[in-house]
Amino acid sequence: MLLIGESLNVMSKKIGKALKERDPAPIQEEVKDQEARGMDYIDINLGPAKKDGTELMPWVVKTVQEVTELPLALDTSNIDAIAEGLKVYKPTAQPPLINSIMARPERYEKMLPIAAEYNADFIALMWGPEGLPRDENERAALCVELLYAANEAGIENEKIWVDGIVTPVNIQQEQLVSLMNFYMMLQDIAPGAKSTCGLSNISNGPPAYLRPILNQTYMVMLERYGMYSVISDPLDEKLTAIAKGKHPEIVDVIQKAMDEPVDASQYEKELADYVKTVDVILGRKLYSDSWLEL
Repeated sequence: MLLIGESLNVMSKKIGKALKERDPAPIQEEVKDQEARGMDYIDINLGPAKKDGTELMPWVVKTVQEVTELPLALDTSNIDAIAEGLKVYKPTAQPPLINSIMARPERYEKMLPIAAEYNADFIALMWGPEGLPRDENERAALCVELLYAANEAGIENEKIWVDGIVTPVNIQQEQLVSLMNFYMMLQDIAPGAKSTCGLSNISNGPPAYLRPILNQTYMVMLERYGMYSVISDPLDEKLTAIAKGKHPEIVDVIQKAMDEPVDASQYEKELADYVKTVDVILGRKLYSDSWLEL
């Protein structure tokens, strides 16, 4: 499982200040830390970047590439800023990744030519004209539309990373199963396409102490259905270890619980908590902040 580090983000107080002041030190420190923690890509998230994005993105790309050879994901809703960042991007072992292109004509008609011009991979975000898809079938329809347009622009499926959109477990519990069903369909819809997601979205809302087990459990569940990569928290050392194959016992118990209901009491607490979390994600039990105590 490839990991895209999410922490170089304008929403971070430390990084936001460094971006505003054009101070390279905190940014380069963050990048080196993410690389040491096992990230495979660095996501540069500038948010809207409406005011100065076309100057800021190339500055950040240059600043980051001074201290790492990892490939970068350029993440902003400012299309012109993406293009300016790609202009200065130094080649790495893997092409740059545009994060992201929505399944909306007004976005992809402008952005696909940029991806093609700079030979960039891109994340195909299944956010359509009506917003979040209601189920796996709507995701599939959006995927076909966007990937067809990309193919017409000369971009092959292998350069497209499909993001079906993860939703918070405490708001739209049923969407988590729908997303897994969509990823089961992906290779039939788009042979050769990769996949990714904003993994931490599943735990956006629950108490902070519950976020790691939600993220870790759902990552394992998604990987079973073909997930190629996730955008993840570099500080979650256990999640990184699981992604790199270091906790097979956790993977085994999660997959067993996916196949059929399992009595959590037969396991020690750590593994029992993963069983209980699978039941919540699959909708066998309604979400509550106390699901691990029940």
